[in-house]
Formats: sequence, structure tokens, C-alpha cells
Amino acid sequence: MIHNGFTYRTTAWLLATFMMIFGDVAMASSLKLADPSELAGKWQATLIAKDDSPESQALQDKPSNVCVIDFQPKQTLGEGADCLSAWLDGESAIGWFPEPDGLAITGKEGSKVLFLSRQRDGSYKATLKSDLVITLVRQVQ
Repeated sequence: MIHNGFTYRTTAWLLATFMMIFGDVAMASSLKLADPSELAGKWQATLIAKDDSPESQALQDKPSNVCVIDFQPKQTLGEGADCLSAWLDGESAIGWFPEPDGLAITGKEGSKVLFLSRQRDGSYKATLKSDLVITLVRQVQ
């Protein structure tokens, strides 16, 4: 009886250990780091309140809430960077780099000033400290 208890406990620990090891490997391999060349180009950034629906957002038509940002192939931000920077509480948006689960915007020293989580292909989202939401959508070329 004691021998069976030891065997069951050992089996449970081994099973849990294998699940942690192989689950970790499977999850890490499911996140693909995008190549910067795939993300370079024009993106539309929109600043909205958390509770705005897409319909009410379209009716607002405020130019200050929409920016077209040029993500350059050398991972710097071109046209539209000033517009995005205005939303970031004094931080300057200078560059960008892909992450497995999203996109990072960098400041003057190369530090991350904003992280946009990937929603689906060509769509990213971030919530600012002010609870405003930035959505980033690839423009059709």
C-alpha cells in the first residue's frame, strides 16, 4: 500500500514536470518574431476612449485623433512620429522594433516608451496610462 502511494506520487510529479517543460517549449515556439521588413510601411494610428465604439469613432472625425505613421525599414519612425509623440505624455517616438507578441515604440535613448499588443495580422493595440487606447492598423498599400 505504501509502495503504491509512492509510485502514484512520483508519477504525478513526473507528469507535472513534463507538462511544464514541454508546455513551455510549445508556447515559446508558437510566438513568431516578425521580420522588420514585414512591418515597414504606412500604418494608421487612432486614439480613442476605451468605451468608444468603432461607429461613434467614425462619426467624430477628429484629425488630431488619427495619425498616419511611416515605419521605416531601418526601424525608425518617419512621417507621423510627431503626431504619435503628442499622445505619449512628453515621450518622443523615434524608433520601433518587433516583439513576439507585439510591437515596441522606442524613445530617444532606445528605451521602450510604448508596447502595442498584437490583436491579429496588421492590427495592434495599446492602452495609455490615461486609459485612452491607441490602435495601429496597417494601411493598404
